[in-house]
Amino acid sequence: MLIYGKQPVFYALERHKDRIKTLYLAKEIDKKEYGALMKMGFEIKRIPPNAAQSMVKGGNHQGYIADISPVVPYASPFLKRCDFVVVLSSITDVGNIGSLVRSAYALGVDALVICGIKEPNLEPIIRTSTGAALDLPLVIVHNIHDVMHELKQSRFTLYGAMMEGKDVRETRFAPKRALILGNEGEGLSGRVQKGLDEGVSIRMAHDFDSLNVGVAGAILMERMR
Repeated sequence: MLIYGKQPVFYALERHKDRIKTLYLAKEIDKKEYGALMKMGFEIKRIPPNAAQSMVKGGNHQGYIADISPVVPYASPFLKRCDFVVVLSSITDVGNIGSLVRSAYALGVDALVICGIKEPNLEPIIRTSTGAALDLPLVIVHNIHDVMHELKQSRFTLYGAMMEGKDVRETRFAPKRALILGNEGEGLSGRVQKGLDEGVSIRMAHDFDSLNVGVAGAILMERMR
């Protein structure tokens, strides 16, 4: 799988150099930096900018592209070993998913579950998470109700982000807890809401509709950790 952009590639270089098969450079770097890369044990190829643009289909590679070993999602039984899980219910925007992965990893979430997308493309998720998706355990389950049932069986308390939910600042959270975040436009479906133990919300200081799911998710994770 390909990742590109200075931040994701440098994250992989710093923490996962064993996963890198080939590093493609589409820019000039100084001899000292090149010498350090040569010692890391993977193949380095210099390529012209137009070839790099073709590889990433017009994306902003910033001169760095890496071919890395695939990220293999965890199987859902892994969730039994977790205490704090975030579940994405039909969130489709890759930028939002990447932002939530990054926040989840930074704020101590044990695993993140992606639901409602049969085969999510992990390459842009790694990129938009600035590499955090290489470290945070990811679980992919198409049917969110299967995940909710499995979490309930493992004695998780399920909290869902809802406009009409209880103020997150006034909520006491269980030791084993899951935060469920809904689709960018529709939020959580009625059936998902019925399966929750409690809805939580972020009270606005002004008469304002709502926050982007990436921002709201980060605030709720911080309150719940």
